Amino acid sequence: MSRTSSTASPLAERPFIGITTRLDSEDIFFLRRYYAEAVAAAGGAPVYIPLIPDREYLRVLIDRLDGLILSGSNSDLDPALYGEEPHPRLGSVVPERDETDLLLLELAEQRATPQLAICYGMQSLNVSRGGTLIQDIESQLEGAIKHEQGRVFDRPSHSVDLEVDSLLHRLAETKRVRVNSSHHQAIGRVGSDLRVIATGPDGVIEGVIDSRPDRFVLGVQWHPEVGWQRDGFSQAIFRHFISVAAKGDWRI
Repeated sequence: MSRTSSTASPLAERPFIGITTRLDSEDIFFLRRYYAEAVAAAGGAPVYIPLIPDREYLRVLIDRLDGLILSGSNSDLDPALYGEEPHPRLGSVVPERDETDLLLLELAEQRATPQLAICYGMQSLNVSRGGTLIQDIESQLEGAIKHEQGRVFDRPSHSVDLEVDSLLHRLAETKRVRVNSSHHQAIGRVGSDLRVIATGPDGVIEGVIDSRPDRFVLGVQWHPEVGWQRDGFSQAIFRHFISVAAKGDWRI
């Protein structure tokens, strides 16, 4: 499949892709431009989702979406959601983001909506499936490499091994890639119906996919939306996801 940016399509032909936002200390919903730009370049119509954890509102919204992207966040999931007490290095918790993500994931599961979960989004996906998180990689994982790279955000900072013949392997066309990493938490116990397809050199889980043949759910721990213009693998991830959302067929 081609890795160049897609040509613009008529709006009516573009699948609508919902993307969760963030909430700052001044009560502003926001999200960096890269998610919308990557979706639009891949042929989708991006729709930013405000963090209103109301089931009926989100049900009406998800019924109108063709795909869902769970974005990254500068907050951490509340460990109470997976039965743990807070670690001393737990970051800030935004209940509106946690609750909105988990409601969206529940509704998307019921509707079999295609999903792409990025960084924090992959962590919320795992928790929604009954999994747990490593609350702080550096202090809880012996031999951990540095995963929170800071600026510059699009710099490929560490390697990731891709399971042979997995979706990510086929999209990357190689077994090892370097990714832009910006997180201090990671998947601990893997949630139900998720299969690990990518790991870092320290064993940290970097990619998961739904193991069921009638679902498309892909999670990546890095940020393919940042620097996608110069990275063929990132473009391939978004283009494949948009193709699934448009056609409902996730075979390559």
